[in-house]
Amino acid sequence: MPTDLPQRFLRRIARLFNVEPHEAPAVVAGLAMFFLLFTSYFMLRPVRETMGIAGGVKNLQWLFTGTFVATLIVLPVFGWLASKLPRRTLLPWLYAGCAVLLAGFAVSFRLDPDNLWVARGFYIWLSVFNLVAISLAWSVLADVLRAPQAKRTFALIASGASIGGLTGPVAGAVLVGPLGHAGLLMISAMLLLASAAAAAALHRWRDAHPIQDGDGDTSRSEPLGGNPFEGATETLRSPYLVGITIFVLLLASINTFLYFEQARLVAEYFPDRAAQTRVFGMIDAVVQALSLIIQAFFTGQVAKRLGVGVLLVSVPAAMVLGFLALAMAPVFAVFVVVMVMRRVGEYALVRPGREMLYTVVPPAQKYKAKNFIDTVVYRGGDAVSGWVKRGIDVVSENPAVAMIFAAVLAACWGVCGYFLGRREQALEGSSVGGQTPNGV
Repeated sequence: MPTDLPQRFLRRIARLFNVEPHEAPAVVAGLAMFFLLFTSYFMLRPVRETMGIAGGVKNLQWLFTGTFVATLIVLPVFGWLASKLPRRTLLPWLYAGCAVLLAGFAVSFRLDPDNLWVARGFYIWLSVFNLVAISLAWSVLADVLRAPQAKRTFALIASGASIGGLTGPVAGAVLVGPLGHAGLLMISAMLLLASAAAAAALHRWRDAHPIQDGDGDTSRSEPLGGNPFEGATETLRSPYLVGITIFVLLLASINTFLYFEQARLVAEYFPDRAAQTRVFGMIDAVVQALSLIIQAFFTGQVAKRLGVGVLLVSVPAAMVLGFLALAMAPVFAVFVVVMVMRRVGEYALVRPGREMLYTVVPPAQKYKAKNFIDTVVYRGGDAVSGWVKRGIDVVSENPAVAMIFAAVLAACWGVCGYFLGRREQALEGSSVGGQTPNGV
């Protein structure tokens, strides 16, 4: 047997997934980080959705508003941590704190499992945690990998999220019987700590493969400095980041309109809570399976050959057609197709493309501004669009009106994505030796 057979095999695998051989450890660490994080989150997501319906579909906008208020409280805390902690230790410290909070909720569920206010608190907390934790994981990737590497590897790394999205609901369904909700939360906390360890491995890989550029790899061991509200000011000073803000606001609005329609149709077709949880779990499983296939084999090739703009425009265009279909036939079967299409497109195309936008900005914008956009802006879009959706339903009493309005929003979303893709391409082209421009 030839002695170079293992190396030849690895080279073929690397070519199949469009990865350079020296990048393989970073891809594996990133995959593990997202797999563990999303397994942790998706174990608990079906429970959160059921708790949201338990409080009444007509009251969902209050939970969305509560989530937005909680996000406003969390933002300066994150900003203060980002200004005091080195970039390479920010994620482990934040994940450790979230693990402690999960343990606290586990104790509450054990002592008083039927407390509605604890359930509402958990719904809001998990909604905030979801955005902050995932945003920070992407910040680490954008910090460690440069733009050309990101276009080839981000989608493949994100497939770890899809695998976790498949594993989490299955593990939750199997373990909730013997362990209860409190047991699931404790397992989720341990997975979160393991995800932090994988993120640390990413930084060690970059240490072993330094890049001499304006960012300075050594600066990852130093705090970002600044003030707790710098994320907001950085965003407002940059036309590029304002564009991303508009894109995220439209994304959040589209998601909220579909989320409310989901709650209405599931409550109408499946009045039993256990059936609701099974439906949510089945949708999650289908979405993650399809996302995994697209992420692993298609997204990276599309980004490399056609650019980030194609990733950002394709899903909004499909959603225009999807919302129009729902306006004409507002039934559960049509909704499932549109919801799966939207979520698969977001996980496999929009999210990797959106995160690639941050590879051409300075470190403070990768962490502070990005977190501001991913949390406050996103949840603000949730809260406002939740009340808009409720207002349209009250005034029109016809679901088709809200779906036509959402189709218009989706068209605007696509136009914004097109211009962002062109701007990202220009900024990447103006970089010299991997150095990100200071003025974006």
